[in-house]
Amino acid sequence: MRPPPRRALIAIVATVVVLAPLAFFWQRSLVPNDLSPMQMGYADHGGGPAATHQHHATGTDVRQLTGPATGKPAVAVELVARKERFDIPGRGQTDGYTLNHTSPGPRIVARQGDLVEITLRNENIPEGITLHWHGVDVPNAEDGVAGVTQDAVRPGGSHVYRFVAEDAGTYWYHSHQVSHEQVRKGLYGVLVIQPTPADVVAAVHTYDKVRTVNGEYGERRVKAPGPVTRVRVINTDNGPMAIWVDGAPYQVLAVDGTDINAPTQVENKAILVTAGGRIDLEVPTRQAVRIGLGGGPTTLVIGDGDAPSGPEPGERVDLLTYGTPKPLGLDPAKATRSFRYEIGRRPGFFDGKPGLWWTINGHQFPDVPMFMVNEGEVVRMTIKNGSGQVHPMHLHGHHVVVLSRNGVPASGSPWWTDSLNVEDKETYEVAFVADNPGIWVDHCHNLPHAAEGLITHLMYNGVTTGFRLGGAADNQPE
Repeated sequence: MRPPPRRALIAIVATVVVLAPLAFFWQRSLVPNDLSPMQMGYADHGGGPAATHQHHATGTDVRQLTGPATGKPAVAVELVARKERFDIPGRGQTDGYTLNHTSPGPRIVARQGDLVEITLRNENIPEGITLHWHGVDVPNAEDGVAGVTQDAVRPGGSHVYRFVAEDAGTYWYHSHQVSHEQVRKGLYGVLVIQPTPADVVAAVHTYDKVRTVNGEYGERRVKAPGPVTRVRVINTDNGPMAIWVDGAPYQVLAVDGTDINAPTQVENKAILVTAGGRIDLEVPTRQAVRIGLGGGPTTLVIGDGDAPSGPEPGERVDLLTYGTPKPLGLDPAKATRSFRYEIGRRPGFFDGKPGLWWTINGHQFPDVPMFMVNEGEVVRMTIKNGSGQVHPMHLHGHHVVVLSRNGVPASGSPWWTDSLNVEDKETYEVAFVADNPGIWVDHCHNLPHAAEGLITHLMYNGVTTGFRLGGAADNQPE
């Protein structure tokens, strides 16, 4: 047999030279189907003391970090999750998911200090389901993240959540199993702690490009509950949304469940509500007013009669300077740990698929930093976005206070948040107290981004989890 010609050999060698590295990176990008959060990535101690054990060693299991096991709940709700067709008033039928045959699910209302008990039942959602209490700093076992704090509830199964409603404010709940699909298709609802008689809720959600408020499309009207109304705006979508008031000045009362100190009157300005975020407004409603919700036909009119209508104002409220300073209750200068959370994007493979993928500190999921802390420590974190897109960053189990944006110090009311809008080329410095032991997801709340790897964890030394991503329970939190 004659040997292959020189040209053919060169072509074979060239093919091997090209394909071998591609095969290596493809193989390396595969995410294990049975992965413990304890074994992901690498421990980042942020300049603080390392634990005497490795971060995957035994310790307090997250299942021990529960809400009260005994006591009669002041609020007890059963939520039955279903995959079914439902109606969007003003628009028509759509296929998706419901809780008690509705989307959004039932509004849960509690008083500060109430013991809340939620029983979740999965009737027929094949992928399973959990419930996460977005913005509520619950004990870790009640956080509802599949593969981290519990297994997804399979069809025919149930799970009970119990927690004390400690902090008054505007919150919401949603599935944290296949969240990028289940939330978009309807598995969410509103949670309000310590409501007032003059409350109006405006929960904005988009079903297959149809923007709704409280599950309804178009101009929706509610009666004015009094001469002054607290409007609780919730953005359940994946991107930021500007809101404003046509027909009256307003004040910004709270951000993500935390009151603004000494709010001032705002006129002819919009304010941004990031994905997952909540903004409470105080609006005079002696006459009809319209709440602009990002533009388009869906708005909320409060009161009877004609309400003014206008475009989004050109100026925006800047929470870095809005309100009046007051003590933070922590000293960022005495932080024990300082972390960087740098968001980038690069070409390559993710779980075997080619594309442009998110990175955290130059690493792709699951080889990302795990931010290690001890209980009681003051923590600083610098969040830098150089990825080309906006990211609403959400840390579970904690609220952070904004110290600066692009090097400019905060000068207004303390800006406490759990959902922070970080634009491309922006850098925020935040701080918080590590006062809620557990393993906590820290991710982008543009949920498809999280599903593509923009997720890591804040991990307390000495806390472990026996739950796994994938595995027999097929836990897929994002």
